[in-house]
Amino acid sequence: MSLIVKTFNNGEVIIREGDTGGSVFRIVEGSADVITDYGKKEPFRLAVLKTGDYFGEMAIFEEFPRSATVVASGNNVRVIEIPEDELNSFFDENPDVILELICHLENKIHAMINDYREAQVLLKNLKDAEEGKKKSLFSKIRKHIDMYQSGKDTIADPDEERLRAAYAAVPSDNTGNTESYKKGAVIFYEGEPNPFLYILRSGNVGIYTGFGEKYEQKILEITSGSVFGESGITDDEAMKFTAIAGSDDTLVEKIGRDDIEQVFRKNPAKINYIIRYMSYRLRRLNDDFLKICKEITENYNK
Repeated sequence: MSLIVKTFNNGEVIIREGDTGGSVFRIVEGSADVITDYGKKEPFRLAVLKTGDYFGEMAIFEEFPRSATVVASGNNVRVIEIPEDELNSFFDENPDVILELICHLENKIHAMINDYREAQVLLKNLKDAEEGKKKSLFSKIRKHIDMYQSGKDTIADPDEERLRAAYAAVPSDNTGNTESYKKGAVIFYEGEPNPFLYILRSGNVGIYTGFGEKYEQKILEITSGSVFGESGITDDEAMKFTAIAGSDDTLVEKIGRDDIEQVFRKNPAKINYIIRYMSYRLRRLNDDFLKICKEITENYNK
């Protein structure tokens, strides 16, 4: 395939909030601003994109309208546009991009988890605070509330049915290393390096922090079709949680960082599913996060 590189000058719109998207983009030179309510009285800048960053991916993986406007910041901002129907061809010619895109999504998921936890803590503090303290606490989460306010009329649930259909369409193969676990067996430990991501084929898995310690906490239970542990292949940091098999029939497939290209060559649908699942997870986190913002806005912005 031959990629088309587009050039934008300062202030020009690359994608527009609310539009239907059929492409993912990558900045190859320059930077751009991500803005909600662009062109309105009080636009809000959510993020700054730099060279190497991707954007617009959720519109093709989730078939969701563009959630923000992306505007060139400076002249000669160059981007490549990758249409959905050419994504596999692009991966085929640029296999290193697969890991880049997984890393991009994992970083966004990690950032959203941090925002979500911050919002949870501040909501609790607002509930517990004396009336005089609520205004100052509310100001700390202003950026989150602004994001909710800008998109509250277009919020839609993540498409779980499409995700199930995508999982069912992945052909069975032997590209990954599949292992069976009994209930209570450890799949991986928090604090240890682990250069794999995992697909839960059957059973269920509990995700814990502080496993085995007095402050042990089960933060999530995942079921068949879930992708987890992806941070292990995106950086060299230790795992952020412990994964424990929750049933005797737990079957898990693990894929190493160095195996990504081989898996794609043999079964591109599996890589597409991993990326789609991560996009779905990001949308789900965003949805949960905006619900907290909604509660704060409606109950404490007095």
